[in-house]
Amino acid sequence: YEKHLKILGNRNSYSKTDPDATFMRLKDDHMQNGQLKPAYNLQIGTENQFITHFDFFSNPTDFLTFKPFVNGFRERFSGNFDTVLNSVVADSGYGSEENYDFMELNEIEPFVKFPYFHKEQKKAFKNNAFIAQNLFYNSQKDYFVCPMGQHMEKTGEGSRKSDSGFISKVSYYEAKNCKGCPLKGLCYNAKGNRRIEVNHNLNRHKERVRQLLTSKEGLYHRSKRPIEPESVFGQGKSNKQYYRFRHFGKDLITMDFAIFAIAFNMGKMYNKGKITPKNSQKSADLLKINLLVLIFIQNHTINHAETTNLKLAA
Repeated sequence: YEKHLKILGNRNSYSKTDPDATFMRLKDDHMQNGQLKPAYNLQIGTENQFITHFDFFSNPTDFLTFKPFVNGFRERFSGNFDTVLNSVVADSGYGSEENYDFMELNEIEPFVKFPYFHKEQKKAFKNNAFIAQNLFYNSQKDYFVCPMGQHMEKTGEGSRKSDSGFISKVSYYEAKNCKGCPLKGLCYNAKGNRRIEVNHNLNRHKERVRQLLTSKEGLYHRSKRPIEPESVFGQGKSNKQYYRFRHFGKDLITMDFAIFAIAFNMGKMYNKGKITPKNSQKSADLLKINLLVLIFIQNHTINHAETTNLKLAA
């Protein structure tokens, strides 16, 4: 048991054939029964459809991968290029309070959607006066006002702890007397007075993200995001038939995908016309230079065994 627990670590499962892999629910569920398969959560960063960074994680959700992925990106380029990470564009799978705090601390503009961002833009959501988010809030006296005009005073505070150990602070508000209210059937169905739970720090982040995503720059990033990482995944899976790794163990699959990323970027450079067949010698030299640069980056950011480094350099 001690051996199994040591291999397991912070995970809840592992594969006997590949101890680094974790059982996850995948999209290719042909039996439609929620079958679990050993897998890795691959995260990639792209710029103009070039793979700039990648990493593998054992947790199936994306919330917990954001911080280590961004830190890994910085480590990858800190000693090789004069690159500054000013902004991040991502979908709602990464929009959590912990990640927003992380970006604010590191002065990164968060063009990162949060859950229900698109739902908030609909007229039905905006016109629903009973949703807690649409209630009027008096920030000076710290109370909400329900649709009937009754004050909802603060009754206490609490905390929520995520899987990563991040603690969120929440505040509780309760109406004074909802008995006999004619709008109670539309407002809520629970017994007693209505209570709401509010995370003021998260709401502050959401307000800033709304302003960024609805700005001119935000609309541009939102239009670009679906054709950035999604197209890279689509080309890798559908066009290049890269559905699964050919090795076992995190070190070896990192080498596996690193070689694929190098080949993918070289092909993208060729297709974009940066390398043309008109000047074969120049094209060959550029290919060698880009290959050496990319291998140099991989060797300085991936901590492999000696045999793995030899395979990667080959």
